Amino acid sequence: MIQKEEYAIVLDYLAYGYPLEKKMMPIAQVIGDKNFVLLELIPRRGVKLEVEERVYIGEGKRDKIYYILGKLPIGKLTETAKQELKEFISKTMMSDEKKFVDFFNNAEAINTRLHQFELLPGFGKKHTESILEERKKKPFESLKDLKKRVSNLPDPHKSIEKRIMEEITGKERYNLFTRR
Repeated sequence: MIQKEEYAIVLDYLAYGYPLEKKMMPIAQVIGDKNFVLLELIPRRGVKLEVEERVYIGEGKRDKIYYILGKLPIGKLTETAKQELKEFISKTMMSDEKKFVDFFNNAEAINTRLHQFELLPGFGKKHTESILEERKKKPFESLKDLKKRVSNLPDPHKSIEKRIMEEITGKERYNLFTRR
């Protein structure tokens, strides 16, 4: 079962709405902190949101958010939001490295020809075979451990960051780290 987002991180806050649209209502561009879903939120009257602020968007009483307008189309992302999105992904990887190490310890084949590892930018069949061999010996303890034990491996941190960005922008058929 897919969990709904409970909290979101503000990527950009437009106090007067989108410049080219007629409506002058405040709007926040946010990303859900669990499933990385991009959303547009309408804050309560009189509430000013800050970039990087964590706001509650779950069921029940929301103190700062009036309602969720809907999913944020990638084409509407402001430049500030794009920059904050990259920083958010990087910070998330640093603070939740175990989640990504677990991915390398548990990832499986998607079908007979394609493994989840091969969906990561720069990872191919040879990398996949090497990772599978190494994890049979002993689970990986960190992304550094993975990089040390598997030769010629692209930087797993950068590859995952790139993959998450690709999934968020909707360019991918399979999602490893996000929900649509």
